[in-house]
Amino acid sequence: MATMADVARSAGVSVATVSHVLNGTRPVLPHTRQAVLDAMDELGYTPNTLARSLVTSRTRSIGLAVSAISNPYFTEILQGVEAAALEHGYSLLIADPHDDPEHERKVVQLLHERRVDGMIIAASADPRELIAYLGRHKVPTVLLDRVVDTTADGSPHFDQVCADSAEPVARLVTHLADLGHRRIALVAGLPGLSTTGERLAGYRDGLASAGLAFDEHLLVHGDSESAGAEQATAALLSLASPPTALVTANNAMTIGALRALRDRGLSVPDDIALCCFDDFAWADLFSPRLTAIAQPSREMGAHAVRVLLDRLASPDRAARTVRLPCTFMHRTSCGCPEQPRGAGTSAKPEIPEVREIAARPEKPDGTAEPLPSDSPEQPLTSVKGTVS
Repeated sequence: MATMADVARSAGVSVATVSHVLNGTRPVLPHTRQAVLDAMDELGYTPNTLARSLVTSRTRSIGLAVSAISNPYFTEILQGVEAAALEHGYSLLIADPHDDPEHERKVVQLLHERRVDGMIIAASADPRELIAYLGRHKVPTVLLDRVVDTTADGSPHFDQVCADSAEPVARLVTHLADLGHRRIALVAGLPGLSTTGERLAGYRDGLASAGLAFDEHLLVHGDSESAGAEQATAALLSLASPPTALVTANNAMTIGALRALRDRGLSVPDDIALCCFDDFAWADLFSPRLTAIAQPSREMGAHAVRVLLDRLASPDRAARTVRLPCTFMHRTSCGCPEQPRGAGTSAKPEIPEVREIAARPEKPDGTAEPLPSDSPEQPLTSVKGTVS
């Protein structure tokens, strides 16, 4: 088996130079770097990542904990995380917390025991044990998709990356109101999730902007699942005065709502208009085509990796929350006429650009410091609750 010394002799450089190329610890001239890479390829040299981690105290691996990995939304986030991680020479260890607080803490502990350099986590509705564990062990972490207030003043102890949720939902509601709807219902997600709260706030803001009163009977919870949304939508349709328009707060609940409408023999948008939060690959293939809010899923995953690498490079920097803008995909399930092909399917979003919210670092006594004035491909590994 070839060694670093063999690579150094073949490339005509020192062993230290080979090490710098492998670990990125010092700039190396492009032609020298290429000579080292060519020698590695010719000799079939494989870096000993275990030995390297003992020297550098880094495993060049990232732990990713997201629930419902089979969900297309999280699948796209995973693709973004994977691509960005591999681009920077990091491997992934993946776990599914199942949106269960106890299981969540266990799988995060398993990832931590694998000595990942940092973690990217979509927290559950009750992340108290998770936050306590991460804080106690000082694990570099980026919270993904779901915002968690982890300090008394609401400033995050951890970096966070998510999409805007409130304003896009408000836009769906006002769009339906502009089409003449006065009874607009919301199938909301699992209570306790920040995304659920934000989308509910957006629903109420949209009603207020349209001059419509909030009716508690038109708000139901589908618990972020298809089956729950199917039951919740059936309850809405059983009201003495059912809604004429429906907003679903994630893609799984859109499927459940469509099942309930089918079971009642209702047609979209002739009998009831439908808009959804979360776009997915086949939304444009439905008949009618689904008007939806598209989240920047892959960008969120990639951005989370970059934020985590920034944290690893600067452990003492202030925590920040990054919000990425969504896009309004204007199709026909809302009741609007079909747009000519080639005219475009997305309306220009009236949604903020990427926003970063920095938290103030704490002094040892717990008070806040003032903000500063300027403020090699590796395998994908899956961890499913146990480590062998």
